[in-house]
Amino acid sequence: MQLSKNLSLAEMIISSEAKRRSILNMPSDDHLANMKKLAINIFQPIRDNFKAPIHISSGYRSLALNKAIKGAVSSQHCSGEAMDIDMDGTAITNAQIFNWIKDNLVFDQLIWEFGTDKNPDWVHVSYESTGKQRKQILKAIKKNGKTSYINY
Repeated sequence: MQLSKNLSLAEMIISSEAKRRSILNMPSDDHLANMKKLAINIFQPIRDNFKAPIHISSGYRSLALNKAIKGAVSSQHCSGEAMDIDMDGTAITNAQIFNWIKDNLVFDQLIWEFGTDKNPDWVHVSYESTGKQRKQILKAIKKNGKTSYINY
């Protein structure tokens, strides 16, 4: 099943951790509807702009999978409203993806996930299914061994 022209459901639900732990990572119909909005409003414009495959490192997470990986209880990944993009090993940098989203798209949350001041390790982006986007831009950092978020 395609969520948009260049994003399949399989790409959004694949998880090596789910496979390793035999966790079913299948979305409900509501989650599927949210993923389609995310794909159309976030993923596809990125794909069309860069004219290259965009690598999703984490998409939809069932509650069981999110708990297994110790994800945030309120993670938008669990509602099908968020994805993590990681372009390592390609000609496109994570910073380029982050900056293009920041400057060109309407989103709920955009996070520069760790890395350096020049390039994040990956980019988290979400699209709130009701259409009420916060356009919140954050940077994830480690502080005393714990993840903290600061304004970008």
